[in-house]
Amino acid sequence: MCQIKYTKKYSIFFIDLFYKLLFMPNTYTQIHIQFVFAVKYRMALIGTSWKNELHQYITGIIQNKSHKMLQVNSMPDHLHMLIGFRPDENMSQLAQIVKSESTKWINANHLCPKKFSWQESFGGFSYSKSHVPNVIRYIQNQEAHHRKQTFLDEYIAFLKAFEIDYDERYIFKELI
Repeated sequence: MCQIKYTKKYSIFFIDLFYKLLFMPNTYTQIHIQFVFAVKYRMALIGTSWKNELHQYITGIIQNKSHKMLQVNSMPDHLHMLIGFRPDENMSQLAQIVKSESTKWINANHLCPKKFSWQESFGGFSYSKSHVPNVIRYIQNQEAHHRKQTFLDEYIAFLKAFEIDYDERYIFKELI
């Protein structure tokens, strides 16, 4: 076991460290990420009667992880959320936490006629501050948008717009 002998030198060191932690400038960022999750096999399991509760639950997860929920909305087979993202988190870890915790909540509350789960993969798309109002409107208007375009077509359009290479064999699997 290592012991530190208390001396005036160590006292000054800890006071200096404490001061730096309290008064040093923070890291400032502005990162906006739209996450897109699909229900496993793209099954239409998110019910209109409980989707607002799901959005509130996921918002709580995001806020508890010190991110800022800007907009969330879902269709029966997928969910979009735009967040102000803090850089001290890993995007994949955050997506996994949101998906696993919301899955547990949905199943524990018996909100689905079948066992609920999300697809393993997710989409993550970044936006500048100037694009945020348009992305918020886009997410708010999912119902109208999907009268014209399927989720799969929407997702592939995202991948193309963001110039992301993809293999169609691995795009949100359908039940075979």
